[in-house]
Amino acid sequence: MIEDAAITSQILDDIAAEVRMCTLCPLAKARTKAVPGEGAAGARIMFIGEGPGEQEDRQGRPFVGPAGQFLEQLLRRVGLEREEVFITNIVKCRPPGNREPMPDEVAACKPYLDGQIAAIWPSVICLLGKPATMTVLGIGEPMGKIHGQIVERDGVKYVPLYHPAAALHQASLAPVLLADITRLKPLLTSQS
Repeated sequence: MIEDAAITSQILDDIAAEVRMCTLCPLAKARTKAVPGEGAAGARIMFIGEGPGEQEDRQGRPFVGPAGQFLEQLLRRVGLEREEVFITNIVKCRPPGNREPMPDEVAACKPYLDGQIAAIWPSVICLLGKPATMTVLGIGEPMGKIHGQIVERDGVKYVPLYHPAAALHQASLAPVLLADITRLKPLLTSQS
């Protein structure tokens, strides 16, 4: 098991190094720092967002701004710490003005995301927002229709959730996101 964790950790480090040097799409030209993702190599749960924001671009770490702080609060509500999960985005560089990533940008980063998922192979993958849900599952339904539903594929449970930033901008979504994330607890307990 320790050997597996070391191998997974090395694969994730290799992907992160590739991301930091990547110039496959125009987002690379404007970035301060690429944001490959971070967390436990043996994480049972992975969170995938849309793309880095301004603070993430400055620090080179995912979910460190207000949305990240809210995500950490939500994690604590289900007994998890940030260090126990893996957090990444569908694109690894900040889109200008925090706009939604363009299809060619998502396509350029998809091999990195696929590599991270394959290396960690978590039990549960939380897809934060519609772009992440569309990219990973190909489901383009409105979040109001699919949030909190479990989609199982190849032994992995995928759970579309509202993005924490959406809940910060629209207060009525915060209790919905909290309720959805609370429903993850049994999924994680059953995987222990």
